[in-house]
Amino acid sequence: MTDGLIDGLLRWAHVGGALVWIGHNYANFISRPHFVPFAGEAAPADPSGNDFQARLSREHGTFRWASVLVWLTGLAMLARAGLVADALALKGAAAPIGLGFWIGTVMVLNLWLVLWPHQKKVLGFVPAPMAERARCSRVTFLSARVNTMLSIPLLFLMVAGAHGLLID
Repeated sequence: MTDGLIDGLLRWAHVGGALVWIGHNYANFISRPHFVPFAGEAAPADPSGNDFQARLSREHGTFRWASVLVWLTGLAMLARAGLVADALALKGAAAPIGLGFWIGTVMVLNLWLVLWPHQKKVLGFVPAPMAERARCSRVTFLSARVNTMLSIPLLFLMVAGAHGLLID
């Protein structure tokens, strides 16, 4: 494979994954503009039942894995350009894309370490009392909003870094 083809495939995977991941955040933001307190059922889901599978489909697990794809392809593109060290240290012309990479890292960690563990309780995938599930619904709402808001400077920094808008 030629270098150009590899770079093109990485870029398409990165942008496609970002559309799924960030698009899900924006769609959620538009469809639920304000917090609606949790009022779910009393019993957790049976993992072998149709109800569990239906909620799993609604959960949109694809967007979580899209975040990993976006992060890994971003890292791969930086590595192929020889910019990992400068980007992570926020040095020189790599500073904008490096800052975007750090924001993206925070977003991925927020999704996998905050939002998803709490959302599993809300959806009943992990047993939890109703009070805990209600608390977790607020955490997932706020965590998703944090990622949506962080995506704004992230997208600007991606464009700024790629098109030299913030070079020293």
